[in-house]
Amino acid sequence: MESRPKLTHAPAQASRWPDHLAAIDMGSNSFRLEIGLAPQGRYRRIDYLKDTVRLGAGLDAEGNLDEAATERGLTCLARFAQRLAGYAPAQVRAVATQTLREARNRDAFLARAQTVLGRPIEVISGREEARLIFAGVARLQPSDARRLVVDIGGRSTEMIVGAGRSPKRVESFQVGSVSLSMKCFADGRLTEDAFRRAQIAAGAEFEEALGPFGRRHWREALGSSGTVGAVSQLLVASGITDGSVTPEGLRWCIAQCLRAGHIDRLALPGLRDDRRAVIAGGLAILYTLATHFGIEVLHPARGALRQRVIFDLAARRDAARDPEHAHDMRDQTVLDLQRRFMVDTEHAVRVATLADALYASVQPRAGDGPSTEQRRELRRELQWAARLHEMGMMV
Repeated sequence: MESRPKLTHAPAQASRWPDHLAAIDMGSNSFRLEIGLAPQGRYRRIDYLKDTVRLGAGLDAEGNLDEAATERGLTCLARFAQRLAGYAPAQVRAVATQTLREARNRDAFLARAQTVLGRPIEVISGREEARLIFAGVARLQPSDARRLVVDIGGRSTEMIVGAGRSPKRVESFQVGSVSLSMKCFADGRLTEDAFRRAQIAAGAEFEEALGPFGRRHWREALGSSGTVGAVSQLLVASGITDGSVTPEGLRWCIAQCLRAGHIDRLALPGLRDDRRAVIAGGLAILYTLATHFGIEVLHPARGALRQRVIFDLAARRDAARDPEHAHDMRDQTVLDLQRRFMVDTEHAVRVATLADALYASVQPRAGDGPSTEQRRELRRELQWAARLHEMGMMV
């Protein structure tokens, strides 16, 4: 987690729908709210809202979010807040990604956004975003095969190689459909030169990934982003593929863009109006990935970041209801990290015990400050931090 701005703790409240869990994904192109149920490891969507906010298009030359993009974001969050009325704090998690990782004035935006939403917003790191994406795909589309999972966002692209539920390598690259479209197709013209420049720019970003994400490291490739979904729908609607994204299908899409000559004249079956302005950048990234990494077929994935956030919320809820028997994936993640970085676990336990004693000596009296559930969560976070503190000397 990269940023967790301070927010006054809301008092504990009874929820009207105690089993519902909600994830808000504040992406660079779209803001999404998903509400679902996750009983016994299964998943069922209850509701889904999406607004094309294009927050990433609002970064100016100094790296600040402009007021127009800010207002679009706040308007969307106000709508989400209305939908989430009656949901307890522990039922909702909001995460923000690349644009707010970049924005110099993100604290000012977050202060306004959290006031409108009425809930804390976490700005997560690129690698944490990648981890959540892979975990969401793995839960809804399980397989023991080694996989490459790709997520093309508005201002970043996440790549993950893993098997089962375990990511082996995760990276986040600062190129996305919005940023590349603004860089190479800003005037709306769709030309061979613009696509060539876009592919060169994307290739430069992915150059360092050629080794660890090369074809020999995986057996199947999945794409979890809105870009992959949009291209898949376009290919199906035009009768080019069954929804799989292939190099031949991508070349056909690019040819249609060149034939149109301008974004305003691009009209293809299955291409939504809210995707037209950034489709060229997305196609350039996809084609670069296909040619650089030998991706012959990219299948659209069913899961994504939002679903993993909901499963994490379910694990935390179960831990709060039955601390002795609930399974929290974060405990396993801490153990995996300790093994990976060869942490002195006996020393880590001593540090965690001391930290817990210090916390107990200064925590507010009952009835003051955070609720009992929030205190329990804060205490667990302190324990994890203590058990992983040695990693700071190695990463």
